[in-house]
Amino acid sequence: MIKPNPFRYFKTSPEIIRLAVMLYVRFPLSLRNVEDLLHERGVEISHETVRFWWNRFGPMFASEIRRKRINRMRSYSNWQWHLDEVFVKINGEIHYLWRDVDHEREVLETYVTKWRDRKAALKFLRKLMKRYGSPAVIVTDRLRSYGAAMKVIGNAERQTVGRWKNNRAENSHLPFRRRERAMLRFRRMRSLQKFVSIHSSIHNHFNQERHLYSRENFKLNRCAALSEWRQLCSA
Repeated sequence: MIKPNPFRYFKTSPEIIRLAVMLYVRFPLSLRNVEDLLHERGVEISHETVRFWWNRFGPMFASEIRRKRINRMRSYSNWQWHLDEVFVKINGEIHYLWRDVDHEREVLETYVTKWRDRKAALKFLRKLMKRYGSPAVIVTDRLRSYGAAMKVIGNAERQTVGRWKNNRAENSHLPFRRRERAMLRFRRMRSLQKFVSIHSSIHNHFNQERHLYSRENFKLNRCAALSEWRQLCSA
């Protein structure tokens, strides 16, 4: 079955739309920054057009990237998860952004809640396991909500708690914090949930961990990521 072309009724070329979405989500830029950068390339659009594009096509790009990731990692027997939560202010009120990172520093799932109790942790874990299956090890901090939720699910024996063991999840918050400052924080839980789910998938796609490779291998991986990005949602 041939999927309908999502760019069918748009006058702008898909290449420009993909470029605008990538610039806004991948880098700590505002909507007007993206408008100015595209203006330098001869593309005259409004910042509201950039907003519409990332709201319309961002979830499509992120879901396609995520689907490929899931199919590749489900068969990995030594899959390890790192769970952590970070404080986020929405209209002056404290909320919690739950995030799951695997052993390769790839963000698997994000979930925004008002509370940090067992109910929130249980919903987050069930959402994770429904989409990604079950890992070999789950590393968490000393928050009691994790242990209580894992007892309900029945995988408490897979939980690992220890000092410095969860640094991988702690460090993964940094790209989100940079985007949060660029966007002057968020005003609704719904907009925060939508943005972090898109941002995590696109950040995974372009995160080549250049400190682990030689310059030549990094250039090859970067070109491959850009080539794959240009083919997303192709008809």
